[in-house]
Amino acid sequence: MNGVHDMGGMHGFGAVEREEDEPVFHARWEGRVAGMNRAVQARGIFNIDEFRHGIERMAPVEYLGSSYYERWLATLERNLVEKGLLSPAEIEAKVAYFRQHPEAEPGRREDPALAEQVARRLQGPPIFRREATATPRFSVGATVRTRNTHPTGHTRLPRYARGKLGTIDRVHGTYVYPDTNAHAVGEQPQPLYSVRFESRELWADSAGPSECLYLDLWESYLNAEDS
Repeated sequence: MNGVHDMGGMHGFGAVEREEDEPVFHARWEGRVAGMNRAVQARGIFNIDEFRHGIERMAPVEYLGSSYYERWLATLERNLVEKGLLSPAEIEAKVAYFRQHPEAEPGRREDPALAEQVARRLQGPPIFRREATATPRFSVGATVRTRNTHPTGHTRLPRYARGKLGTIDRVHGTYVYPDTNAHAVGEQPQPLYSVRFESRELWADSAGPSECLYLDLWESYLNAEDS
């Protein structure tokens, strides 16, 4: 979907500030949020594409004013509410409690089986790859043009790369299609490609010399050059 989250190629946000020796988490709560998201996904409560789409649906002011893990918390809450596991009233009640009792510790429950399940998921092979059911339409070296579409739902085709000419650099295999997986209409796996774009194709006169960009794109995003 077109939203404030799709910031690639946009101007006016300033330089990316790189923090030397940046820690994995800047605060304890960030680790808790990361752990909760990993746990609910490992249990199949919602998938990574639903997770991403939840962030995409944040209000622009909220999105721009939130840190990385605040966005993770927002999509965790949204997805658990939409799945019927929490209500907005329950979330507000818990927030109000900790505001009144800032010294209180969050609840803790030991679940070794779930911890092991999360660890296996993180350390194991890609879980989104599927067996091929059809021959990939494009081969390495083929020239393709991305579709110029503006879906209302989730997509992994960024705005700055729509309607652009590229070259297939690698065929990754068959993977879950995020545009359907985010909306509970099935995985609908299809070939995934690494597509090489010359920077001038994407950025015109503002492109640097001899630069290129590689994007992983699903087959539905691509048309043959003569299409």
